[in-house]
Amino acid sequence: MPRPWNELLPTRVEVGGAQYAVRSDYRAALDICAALSDPELDGRERSAAALTIFYPNLSDMPAEHYQEAAEQCLRFIRGGGGEPPGQGPRLVDWEQDFPQIVAPVNRVLGQEVRAAEYMHWWTFLAAYQEIGECTFAQIVRIRDRLARGRPLEKADQEWYRNNRQLVDFKRKYTGAEDEMVKSWGF
Repeated sequence: MPRPWNELLPTRVEVGGAQYAVRSDYRAALDICAALSDPELDGRERSAAALTIFYPNLSDMPAEHYQEAAEQCLRFIRGGGGEPPGQGPRLVDWEQDFPQIVAPVNRVLGQEVRAAEYMHWWTFLAAYQEIGECTFAQIVRIRDRLARGRPLEKADQEWYRNNRQLVDFKRKYTGAEDEMVKSWGF
């Protein structure tokens, strides 16, 4: 029997044999990605933040199911895929890159995603995977070549010189580090 179409964009996941509602909007997924890379948080705090964002009724879940809940959250973030991708160089920072990602995603979807009241993360992710040639694709291509120690072609060298602020990952400082820099007058 075929699966109902609405199951293809899940709004619930099974954890410990029970169904739990999840925040499936792309904004929640981006918040989870931001929490998972927050330098202010240690690993346990990152996991707790991700679970709190993803599960609106986390307090209803037994604590012994949190590990499985975290695995289901990450599976959802990967678009439903089971295994995490191979360990390659980091090429995307969802927070930093969002301004360059949103225009091609809008083009693919034919709408302004920021104005959408709701958009399932998998819909956003599918559009992201189809963005094709654009500024963001150029950013990722240059990051990949630099991370792998490969030389840039002449046109990419010039583009990189003029757009380093888009390509280079910005260092994320902890609150204490920010305060120290401010005390120096910067």
